[in-house]
Amino acid sequence: MKRNILLPFLWLFGCLFTWSQPRVYEMSDFGIIPGKKTNLSGKMEKALQKIRKQTSENDSIVLRFEPGTYHFHPKGAAIREYYVSNHDQVASKSIGLALDEFHSLTLEGNGAQFIFHGRMLPLALTHSSNCTLKDFSIDHANPQIAQAEIVSNDPEQGITFRVAPWVNYRITQDSLFETYGEGWALRQSAGIAFEKETGRVCYNTSDIGVPTKGVTEIEPGLLRAPRWKDKRLAPGTVMALRTWERPTPGIFLSHNTQTTLKNVTVHYAEGMGLLAQLCEDITLDGFNVCLKGKDDPRYFTTQADATHFSQCKGKITSVNGLYENMMDDAINVHGTYLKILERIDNHTVRGRYMHDQAWGFDWGFAGDSVKFIRTRTMDMEKEVYTIAEIRPHDKPQITGAREFVITFKEELSPSMTPEASYGIENLTWTPEVYFAHNTVRHNRARGSLFSTPKRTVVEENLFDHTSGTAILLCGDCNGWFETGACHDVLIRKNKFINALTNLFQFTNAVISIYPEIPDLNGQTTYFHGGKPGAIQIVDNEFDTFDAPILYAKSVDGLVFKQNIIRTNTDYPPFHWNHNRFLLERVNRVEISE
Repeated sequence: MKRNILLPFLWLFGCLFTWSQPRVYEMSDFGIIPGKKTNLSGKMEKALQKIRKQTSENDSIVLRFEPGTYHFHPKGAAIREYYVSNHDQVASKSIGLALDEFHSLTLEGNGAQFIFHGRMLPLALTHSSNCTLKDFSIDHANPQIAQAEIVSNDPEQGITFRVAPWVNYRITQDSLFETYGEGWALRQSAGIAFEKETGRVCYNTSDIGVPTKGVTEIEPGLLRAPRWKDKRLAPGTVMALRTWERPTPGIFLSHNTQTTLKNVTVHYAEGMGLLAQLCEDITLDGFNVCLKGKDDPRYFTTQADATHFSQCKGKITSVNGLYENMMDDAINVHGTYLKILERIDNHTVRGRYMHDQAWGFDWGFAGDSVKFIRTRTMDMEKEVYTIAEIRPHDKPQITGAREFVITFKEELSPSMTPEASYGIENLTWTPEVYFAHNTVRHNRARGSLFSTPKRTVVEENLFDHTSGTAILLCGDCNGWFETGACHDVLIRKNKFINALTNLFQFTNAVISIYPEIPDLNGQTTYFHGGKPGAIQIVDNEFDTFDAPILYAKSVDGLVFKQNIIRTNTDYPPFHWNHNRFLLERVNRVEISE
């Protein structure tokens, strides 16, 4: 009898093909069905628990949602203890979609609209690898930013304003304007003014104080604040009234590798749109923090940055995004300095997270490379040290820790003492960045911020009325404690339209290279750069109504060439800096053409 020798191979191929197929979970099978206003938080958490039990680390998983609207409330939601960089450190959080310890997972939104109520963290992906999130949007039913329109502005009687119809408000017993929602109540003390027709931040207004003491209701929705007096606010101006609180981002990524977000939109978050910490290799393609089209009655998106990357490594790729009307940068990339509080022995120090919004999570791991920096002059020591051991000092575990005892393989220099005031930068957890083909517009503060020693390319973006500086290279071991020095930056083929209509922190020019250095005269090295052409600004177009284009401080190796500068009369010049190029302690600089 003849045997077909191909059969065993066909059987093996069939098995391999079967094993490689992802396990698809239709979320509707778990009762997670769009179109109803019922709370889906409990069902979502139960579904994720069941899926975790049914799958292993080797399985590829697809969570498939039907198109439509889904509502999530705090009741029944997953509770997690997360410490989130650059946010208010309230550990316990209600999570709408808690994706912990998944591998090779794809969340297929298929156009799903996830609506959140109260103060929730909409989506968290943590301790995961090779995951993709795609084709969905995130919004809140009742944002904590309150919107109002100026109706009249009387120098004697104060400002009369009309509250947007979706805002729940009341006047407190001590006569203050207060908004409220599910599990929260806020008294907004500041605001950002937007032009009603264009949606841009109003010229030369910046952060506006909003004193509402003594407010009275003229009729439902119409209020007068007698102490709120600001002649710049003409009738028709739209105000985004806000506090400085930022409890949670819209999307939280932590301790992940190989994460992709494609065609994901955040319409509102009470913190960052996306916050990633201690992640390796992140790709954003078509990630948006934006309004809901031209007919959206809102004028604001996120309370802080659109995207924020803290202590990440590998490569951060952000392309084809729209970032508009947020209350801070489109992208901010940095690490975090620890400050030395104690030299325990010649190999060991105690370091501390200094900023109140950045602590409670891992700072480094055994084998990481670090450098020490003098906080007053921002001079970096030449020696590179390797972490032999790192452990929390003020807590029994990493979660919630603010101080660490770090032992290095090498003997420390005698100069590194608390009295000499040193910070520590983790060089291992620093990323390469590619930011391209994005639109950044109509936002508060700055367009983008990059602080990493690795290769950074910013190209073919549109920065349109970014309000403050369009691109900032920073670094600071005294206030925000955000690392680090930029050694390889290419800024090319971008278009800048009327940046600097307002002044905020670090807004000295359209492009500001602005490390915070308390003792610049005492500095012996340079903070940014370190080689000829380390920072290159080439082939860009600047349309501007004012003078300052480039400000640079403590740079070695700066090139500005082949750029086009056009001056318009769209606004009256008002900036204190009347120089096209203002340079402080800059070496090996080329400005031409």
